[in-house]
Amino acid sequence: MAAAAGGPSRRIIGVDPGLAAAGWGVVDAVGSRVIHVAHGCISTKPDKPRPERLLFIYRSFLEVVDLYRPTEAGMETLYFAKNITSAMPVAEARGVLCLSLAERGIEVREYTPMAIKQAVVGRGAAEKSQVQELVRLILALKDVPKPDHAADALGAAVCRAHDRAAAFLSGC
Repeated sequence: MAAAAGGPSRRIIGVDPGLAAAGWGVVDAVGSRVIHVAHGCISTKPDKPRPERLLFIYRSFLEVVDLYRPTEAGMETLYFAKNITSAMPVAEARGVLCLSLAERGIEVREYTPMAIKQAVVGRGAAEKSQVQELVRLILALKDVPKPDHAADALGAAVCRAHDRAAAFLSGC
């Protein structure tokens, strides 16, 4: 990545893991600025067997990674307070996404939903709609990113950009 005013550019991919829909969002962090590159969602069909769905996520996500060539990643951690059964397919999809990133040598940092809200909105108890609107404003987008999973992934990318900037500024 070429250096720009404000420091070197970093390409970050954010990931919102899911089996039905895995969101992704790519940003460039240049100094303290975060610039939108692209976002989207990998959706699978519920009538397909789970192994086929996981393979589709794996291959599709590798295409995204190879196209945008991120150097680092931020991923939302899983949080299921009530239903462990619904957590298992999402955890499997998350594993496939992590495998894809590891295969390309991309460091992944995980963030809780509360940490992402804190990084984007400034408070961990923010509503989902507030996070999506602030992602839109931070990235200077005309509209709130759609679908929701892509907006959440962009939030994870923004969190990673701010996390790395904070670690750099604090000397960590």
